[in-house]
Amino acid sequence: MYRITCIVLAFSISFAMKAQFLEKKENLKTYEGYFNFHYNEKEDEIYLEVDTLNTEFLYTHFLTSGVGSNDIGLDRGQLGGERVVKFQKAGNKLLLVQPNQNYRAITDNEAEKQSVAEAFAKSVIFGFEIKEEKDGKYIIDFTPFLMQDTHGVTDKLKKGDYGNYKLDKSKSALSLERTKAFPENVEFEALLTFEGEPKSRTVNSVVPDAKNISVVQHHSFVKLPDDNYKKRIFDPRSGAIFISYMDYASPVYEPIKKRYAIRHRLEKKDPDAEISEAVEPIIYYLDPGTPEPVRSALLEGARWWNEAYEEIGYKDAFQVKMLPEGADPLDVRYNVIQWVHRSTRGWSYGASVVDPRTGEIIKGHVSLGSLRIRQDFMIAQAMMNKPFGNSDDNHDPMMELALARIRQLSAHEVGHTIGFTHNFAASTNDRASVMDYPHPQFELNNSEIEFANAYDTGIGEWDKVTVKYSYSDVPEGMEEREYLNSVLEDAQLEGLKFITDSDARATGGAHAFAHLWDNGRDAADELERVLKIRKKATENFSEDNIRTNEPYSVLEDVFVPLYFFHRYQTEAAVKMIGGLEYNYAVKGGGENIVEHLDEKLQKKALESILKTLSAEELAIPVDKLKLFPPRAFGYSRDRESFKSNTDVAFDALGAPATAGDMTLALLFHPARAERLVQQHALDRKLPGLDYVLDETISQTIKNDKKDEYLKSVQNTINFVVFKHLLNLAVNDKSTPLVRSVANQKIDELANWLRTRKDAVSAEMYRHIKRFREEPEEFKLDINVPKIPDGSPIGSY
Repeated sequence: MYRITCIVLAFSISFAMKAQFLEKKENLKTYEGYFNFHYNEKEDEIYLEVDTLNTEFLYTHFLTSGVGSNDIGLDRGQLGGERVVKFQKAGNKLLLVQPNQNYRAITDNEAEKQSVAEAFAKSVIFGFEIKEEKDGKYIIDFTPFLMQDTHGVTDKLKKGDYGNYKLDKSKSALSLERTKAFPENVEFEALLTFEGEPKSRTVNSVVPDAKNISVVQHHSFVKLPDDNYKKRIFDPRSGAIFISYMDYASPVYEPIKKRYAIRHRLEKKDPDAEISEAVEPIIYYLDPGTPEPVRSALLEGARWWNEAYEEIGYKDAFQVKMLPEGADPLDVRYNVIQWVHRSTRGWSYGASVVDPRTGEIIKGHVSLGSLRIRQDFMIAQAMMNKPFGNSDDNHDPMMELALARIRQLSAHEVGHTIGFTHNFAASTNDRASVMDYPHPQFELNNSEIEFANAYDTGIGEWDKVTVKYSYSDVPEGMEEREYLNSVLEDAQLEGLKFITDSDARATGGAHAFAHLWDNGRDAADELERVLKIRKKATENFSEDNIRTNEPYSVLEDVFVPLYFFHRYQTEAAVKMIGGLEYNYAVKGGGENIVEHLDEKLQKKALESILKTLSAEELAIPVDKLKLFPPRAFGYSRDRESFKSNTDVAFDALGAPATAGDMTLALLFHPARAERLVQQHALDRKLPGLDYVLDETISQTIKNDKKDEYLKSVQNTINFVVFKHLLNLAVNDKSTPLVRSVANQKIDELANWLRTRKDAVSAEMYRHIKRFREEPEEFKLDINVPKIPDGSPIGSY
């Protein structure tokens, strides 16, 4: 009896202590919302009330404040991912559990659902001691959850080799400015300080004390949407971003992996009306910290999307407004376009918070780098004829081009957040999509460069297709698949192409008509045109491309985007060599599946490409070299400057070497070389690797120049050709057939070099002898200066 009394007494004391946890805390500030919580200023703690167990909700996190470096990649407003979670009770703890959304059973059979849930692991992402339990409510100390490196700041710094840091809780604290409660979401923030030793100048350049990096991390608990959202089936031809999961309740004769397009919820107020307002329009809000005239440009560009929604029968369904005063851009109720500052120019991006269960977009979040517009301004400054010849205030023409680009950028990144991926084939269809990366399209008219058509305005025809596929209502009486197929078939009949990222990248991509930062239906023809424009702009280039009192070192930096103006069109033209034309074809779709590019087109592309290895194209005119003295005090080179093998002096031969290296890294890429071998084996009319190597060597190493300056430039380029040829023969990624062809051409070149009497030929021959003696140990380093940053104007 005594023992029972003690147990009861102990239990009563324990219960009383738990019931009195909040009562013991003084001056609590209470927040009432989706979850109620209390802030204790004295102890800097937040106590969360959990009144419902086993109910799923959405957890997502952001960075409120960033580090300010594009390289590090920790930006203001950066999304950290979303998870469906729920609280579960386990003894004296509440566990925050993340169910496994990748493996499901979509069925009414609860036992079948349970079998799948038990087959795959879930994740417990945090455990909380229950501090108080009263009237079905549990009180937990939420502070430790907020004071952890959820966003992975230390991992990102370590992975980038920027330093070894760890969270210093003594220098961290809760942040109340954006800690708020609303009926369907609650928001929390914490100032986190990471202490460590920096390993690079990158951290020092953006942090006042590089040993202490402090950022603010934001957390959101959000009520999940209701069950009325209808998923939209994904088709690889549609341009939609998608979610996927395994559904083990699928019949054996159906695919087990399900894919659905991500999209915002959109419904007509009047479903029977041809044109109707939306029940809830999709509204995006612009960061009020965006200055004019950028503000107006971003609003205008983002609003272009409404045209596509109008075409599918929605009135004012897509709107763009300024963020209301007092609203938090990280609040999941707001789709936001945010203006982000970094120390260096970098990528902008559009991301979304998506319900992992269905693909419904809950929040779109666009981050636009503020330095992008300055790069576009500088491109215009470099390409215009004497822009500051008469007045240092003549900035309007450059601003017009830069703002035109910013409008397009706004539309592009918003496009990602409403559910669409890149379409890098759009440039071959008269700039059919804002989801391509656009290069400024200048025109040469009577020896004058015109800028009026540099960037397109409005969304393109492909963008209307993607909106129609993802957002239009399926007509009554039609099956969803039947209707969506008709949308894509109509697009195909209009000649619209869709090819996205991996197929379009310069190094690994194989599609001949999908490229980044290019123009024109035929990439080779456009390269010829770009080279002519580049030549004319170089002729025009003078001290009047900078303002009065600016040092000539600034003029040198302005010359960079002009000198490398052809770089992305070169990438596009190279992809035609050994290129394929194909679609994301489906059975019954009627699309061309895959075929090799025509022989004449490939050979024409090679002819154009070889011009980018010519001294006549790459040599900087002597009179322009006189404009580039050694760097001025206070104006040292940076990542976007020409690099130099001549120390402080401008390197007249280094720039052509850099440009040549850029072309050859693409032209002699092992994957392209193997495609050339294979296409020639399948069709003897198509150029093979031996043809490409022969033509390149003939037009470069075997092409003598009489002018001494041009000869020096060409010889510099020739050493780059030579390096890439030898590297192709020993590259780990080269196949045996590629190596055999490369080695054959090296032997033929050695026989030719042996008959030559000039010093350059003798040097190359000596390298080949050393190469043959120890091919596996061979490394030819000719100190090619690294190409300055180009993307984004956006390759890595």
